[in-house]
Amino acid sequence: MLTKHLAQFLALLFLSATAFHNVAASESAQLIQAVNNEHRTEVNRLRDQYRHPQQTLEFFGVQADMTVIEIWPGKGWYTAILAPFIKQGGGQFIAAGFLASTGPKWRQTMQREYQQWLANYPDYYDQVTIVEIGPPTFWQMGVDESVDAVLTFRNVHNWLKGGYETEMFNSFYRVLKPGGILGITDHRASPDTDLATMKQSGYLSQQLVVELARQAGFELEASSEINANPIDNKQHPKGVWTLPPTLRLGEQDKRRYLAIGESDRMTLRFRKPDKI
Repeated sequence: MLTKHLAQFLALLFLSATAFHNVAASESAQLIQAVNNEHRTEVNRLRDQYRHPQQTLEFFGVQADMTVIEIWPGKGWYTAILAPFIKQGGGQFIAAGFLASTGPKWRQTMQREYQQWLANYPDYYDQVTIVEIGPPTFWQMGVDESVDAVLTFRNVHNWLKGGYETEMFNSFYRVLKPGGILGITDHRASPDTDLATMKQSGYLSQQLVVELARQAGFELEASSEINANPIDNKQHPKGVWTLPPTLRLGEQDKRRYLAIGESDRMTLRFRKPDKI
């Protein structure tokens, strides 16, 4: 027969587990709602089959009450999911974008258009904080150890080609709290691909990305095949940009590249070690 104290303990344990389950279910429902939000464009929704946003963000462990930085959000594909999700949960979403007044003109233009897009839809994006990061000297995104998660989607290959990948990873490490998450997806090269080919093709070996993160101080916590594409052989005349959505060859072999779909991608979750 159970003692009174043991019975009370088991009851509390059951209630705690139930409460945890309910919170997790609520978070999942909110994320699904953000992914299915009618504000997202049909063009963006069609890419969910390749990018798997719900599964990817759940794998990274993103929660709505976190302070989250998205690095180089581009035209805002992930922002359209993350910003409303985090706003609803009382967290803080920070967009660390391209430099607005230096660097390639196309990046400056894209950043201005991104910020205008945010301003056009205050119901979703009025609480988004904008910061800049990138060469030559913009390497501080916020107060050290102030952020729960840093996320970046298909950007590491750009930093490698530009020669400032170390500065980027170091900046992520500084801004993250101990125990904070670094989530990365990028185009995945075959393991034996040489560095020159990586820079030219846009595909990076998973080993290289893991090493870059480790050099900055991160620990690889888990990898996932959520965004894998086994029919992408990575051998394309214009590198990864041969495939959709870019389709750099235009109409040439377009049907074949559409049939392949978007690139094979690694999905990696790193963690900044807790302080001892």
